[in-house]
Amino acid sequence: MRKGMNPDLYREEWQWQEGDMTVTRSCQWSGPGCHQGCNVLFYTKDDKLVKIEGDPRSAVNEGRLCMRCLAMVEAVNHPDRILHPLRRVGERGENKWEEITMDEAYAIIAEKAREVTEEYGPKSIVTGIGTGRNATWQTSSLAFAGFKTPNDTAGMLSGDCCYTPRLQAMNAIFGSDFIADCAQLSAERFDDPEYRRPDVILNWACNPVVSNADGFFGHWIIDCMQHGSKLFVVDTRVTWMAAHADIFLQLRPGTDAAVALGICNVMLQEDLYDKDFCDKWVYGMEALEERASAYTPEVVEKITWVPAEKIVEAARYLGQAGTVALQWGLPLDQTKWAVGASLAVAAVEVLTGSIDVPGGFVNVKYGHVQSDIRENICKGMGKEVREGRLGDGKYALRTVGFGPHSMGDDILLAMETGEPYPIKMGFLCSTNSFINMAGESKRVYEAWQKVPFVVVCDLFMTPTAAGCADIVLPIAMGCERWGIRAWFTPLRAINKILQAGDARGDEQIMLELGQILNPDMFFWDTVPEMNEYVMKNLSSMPFDITWEELQEKTLVYPKFQYRKYETGDMRFDKQPGFNTTTGRIELYCTMYDSAGIDPLPSFKEPTCSPISAPEEAKEYPFVLTTGRRSWEFFHSEHRQLKSIREFHPWPLCEINTQDAEALGINDGDWVYLENQWGKVMQKAEVSDGILRGTIMAEHGWWFPERSGKLEDGLYGAFDSNINCLTIQNDMATAGYGSSYKTQMCKVYKVEDGTEPQGDMPENVGRNQFDVVNR
Repeated sequence: MRKGMNPDLYREEWQWQEGDMTVTRSCQWSGPGCHQGCNVLFYTKDDKLVKIEGDPRSAVNEGRLCMRCLAMVEAVNHPDRILHPLRRVGERGENKWEEITMDEAYAIIAEKAREVTEEYGPKSIVTGIGTGRNATWQTSSLAFAGFKTPNDTAGMLSGDCCYTPRLQAMNAIFGSDFIADCAQLSAERFDDPEYRRPDVILNWACNPVVSNADGFFGHWIIDCMQHGSKLFVVDTRVTWMAAHADIFLQLRPGTDAAVALGICNVMLQEDLYDKDFCDKWVYGMEALEERASAYTPEVVEKITWVPAEKIVEAARYLGQAGTVALQWGLPLDQTKWAVGASLAVAAVEVLTGSIDVPGGFVNVKYGHVQSDIRENICKGMGKEVREGRLGDGKYALRTVGFGPHSMGDDILLAMETGEPYPIKMGFLCSTNSFINMAGESKRVYEAWQKVPFVVVCDLFMTPTAAGCADIVLPIAMGCERWGIRAWFTPLRAINKILQAGDARGDEQIMLELGQILNPDMFFWDTVPEMNEYVMKNLSSMPFDITWEELQEKTLVYPKFQYRKYETGDMRFDKQPGFNTTTGRIELYCTMYDSAGIDPLPSFKEPTCSPISAPEEAKEYPFVLTTGRRSWEFFHSEHRQLKSIREFHPWPLCEINTQDAEALGINDGDWVYLENQWGKVMQKAEVSDGILRGTIMAEHGWWFPERSGKLEDGLYGAFDSNINCLTIQNDMATAGYGSSYKTQMCKVYKVEDGTEPQGDMPENVGRNQFDVVNR
């Protein structure tokens, strides 16, 4: 609860009247949104959302909201929302639709699924999910238990390169998942008597105050700073975090592993690590020391562009820091050699000894509600559903059981070639596939054209829906759906207070369509009934609690325990240690060794870089990194909101001041970014905060204010979309990670008269799809 809050104004119950408005306490975790899931207060009047506030009674965000949440009123009431099912009229790309009923839409989808299953088998059906929100477990559960296909994918994301490589690394060396402990694991926060804040927060490849990634509210770090924590930041550009850090290492994109190994080298050579902890709880120290010995500060400088003296300074700083909390981010995943890089950064944290201690890098063995629910719904399905899953048997880690999805890259190949079997149906939920998730955007778009029947579930008409869909289903926003949320703690209620047209929450679509496809597996009558069932059967966070009780409490924290490796609470056999083969943290990973991949932290040069491809670098001299988060957008969402686009009307690419001057580029100029894969146009943001020779380009750009017809450019789908310059099918042997952030390009100014005009698109909010017989 925020200090100074007026308890009479912000009452304890989950719903109350305030004048002529109804106030409902809930958790906002659905599109448009982000990864976090903040607690909010929805104010409704006459069945309309009129106001949103952060909930000051919530220990999660303590009343704080970003502009994405504050724009929810505009999003919910937006005139361009899809509120009824649509069936395509005419050819794909004409963007003409007719409204049908939900029953009609379900009947069409079920009939197509039966036809495909009978002629080709259920594996010829592919489902796709959006990025890590409340729309992930529903689609995969529908895939496994409804369509009976194993081919569920993260929106064609290459190499599952979003958090999955770090998760694989943590499970390989620790036997479980770990997160930075910034006082978020208890409702008491800093008043919890067992808690102490980190001495240093090691913020590696992450800008959390903007991204709030992986269930981590970025302002928790600022809270710790206010209590005395210091910052150590590793990033390719100067962020707010970097500007406030004691130590800042600015590196060439894709070289994080070399920096980490250099730090390990100095810490080991100078005995700056926690020897007592490592002697007792770590396996592979000698092997790590041998591997790291090749990464002297001088060698690391040549690889990474980080001065040698900064590597030494960083290692000595960490060696004397005290308790260190690691908060790491997506750039580690979006390199080809993501697994080795994740192992290397984790090794730095292990050497500090700050493992599962207050204010350190702590084990969270609960809160995986998405996987828990999926397992509960699909536990009656036989192993045959998994057999033949695309990507299995091809990549090393999948041979030992890792992998929640099919490999999107292999689904793409099957769509293109029909091998090992054809893809005849797609069901995509909350994923703007070739705009945001997939590399080689045009290639992926063309591949979807080969799939005869495609369903897209979304809030607005997107390029993926307009260009690929035969049926579009309307999705409910956060105040229009029932749900539960935890990632990693606490367990939270999502409360439905409005109904918008025929819009359904992902849970409701899964339940209703699942009852048609396979009623034995979807036996609940309502979503709240299903929520209560899964809450009582969560293997990672079991609660004997009813839906009404959770709704009344709004959120529930389990008791958190530190140093679980000492008590046996980290292993399945209840013995002290970590849940690995050796019972220790494995810096030499025995599981990776058995899978035939490098068992140690490792660095390898990106496939496309000035070092590995010097001839290409002559034509494309800049290192291109992508995916910079902004305050305004979550991936490809929010582009149709005027309140958001007023702050951020155009796509931006950041270029160093000296590089811009040499090319005659001024701040605000439109420029082309071009490489061997494609060419797009963005506005230059000239800055001293990015390294010379590096370009940082924004992702997820399309233009809802433009025509959605293919002949007119499909909402500008390929004009500024940086994934026209990234690639698919460039994974390491492990099968995880992709080179989204390590391409090369050239940059040059757009000729006068070619660039888009104005500073604010005048037509944002205009309806850009045609509905006949409305």
